[in-house]
Amino acid sequence: HIFDASSIASGTKYLIRASYLEIYNESIRDLLGKDVKATLDLKEHVDKGVQVQNLSWHTCSSVVDCERLMDKGNRNRATGATLMNKDSSRSHSIFTIVTEMCTKSEVDGKEHIRAGKLNLVDLAGSERQSKTHAEGERLREATRINLSLSALGNVISALVDGRSKHIPYRDSTLTRLLQDSLGGNAKT
Repeated sequence: HIFDASSIASGTKYLIRASYLEIYNESIRDLLGKDVKATLDLKEHVDKGVQVQNLSWHTCSSVVDCERLMDKGNRNRATGATLMNKDSSRSHSIFTIVTEMCTKSEVDGKEHIRAGKLNLVDLAGSERQSKTHAEGERLREATRINLSLSALGNVISALVDGRSKHIPYRDSTLTRLLQDSLGGNAKT
């Protein structure tokens, strides 16, 4: 729908960009960057909120562009064999599409920009150690996955409760990255 609307809107300029990252063992990696093994830092800005430093953004003009980026990123994801799944995803991933719309006001003639963000999130599955018999690196991965899923559950519970004074967004990289999508005026 995004690309349909942008192609028929007269007098409105659109910019559609996408990024794709994974959270592997609480570290952020750019699945579309030049060095997919490099870890990126999270920074919190007063105006922009939580941002991933040096995350690559790619302009998209069609659904095909988005699919191509997603396919490329999927090939770079961390996977590993467990007893439950030979190609088990060992990371969470977030494919983000940002749409910026620039319109000229009929009242004052100034250009106004509105932006929207869509996060497509693939959560790594929670696996019980007793079923997978994970050891070493796979056990460490599973522990990190389970801790971040638990943190996400805690954030959602605190938001649903409505009485919580503190929402524990800082308990995991996943919840920090999704903070603007889970709280505020976001639709989940």
